[in-house]
Amino acid sequence: MPELVLPTTAVRESFLEAMDEFVAEGVERSQTAAWIDTHAPRWSQPDAFETFVRAVRADAEEDSPRPEWHVPCTTLWWIDGDSYLGRLAIRHRLNDFLLDVGGHIGYDVRPSRRREGHATAMLRAALPWARRLGIDPALVTCDVDNHGSVRVIEAAGGELEDVRGVKRRYWVPTA
Repeated sequence: MPELVLPTTAVRESFLEAMDEFVAEGVERSQTAAWIDTHAPRWSQPDAFETFVRAVRADAEEDSPRPEWHVPCTTLWWIDGDSYLGRLAIRHRLNDFLLDVGGHIGYDVRPSRRREGHATAMLRAALPWARRLGIDPALVTCDVDNHGSVRVIEAAGGELEDVRGVKRRYWVPTA
């Protein structure tokens, strides 16, 4: 049964396959794009992948180095055994950009495993994590034409606040 876990090297092979799927699809359509652009050339080396996993986990720490416009972020991977299915990011607080566009929680499911209910299950499983971080409610956004994400967010109890440009903004209770 799939579960949300902190990033782990145990799913490396499946993770790499998923990243190849995102690249084939057009990496710019994925929230994982920054990872691919920055780390993909070194992922084939197990030591480099382990370093990447440690860095992603460390991003949740308040004092970790990060670009000025980034906030602490807990990243969780949706896995089933040794299969990587997707990822979810919980941003610990909102800056101006996240308030307008990105929200507290962002997620993506590997292309070959979409339309199987993973995004809905991931978001629901992440809400207690967000609550433990002191987030309630959580802002979750999606593109206005992403009908799948609209259904996912509304299934988790999301209430539409407004539409800003190309983004629908929902507040989702975490309690």
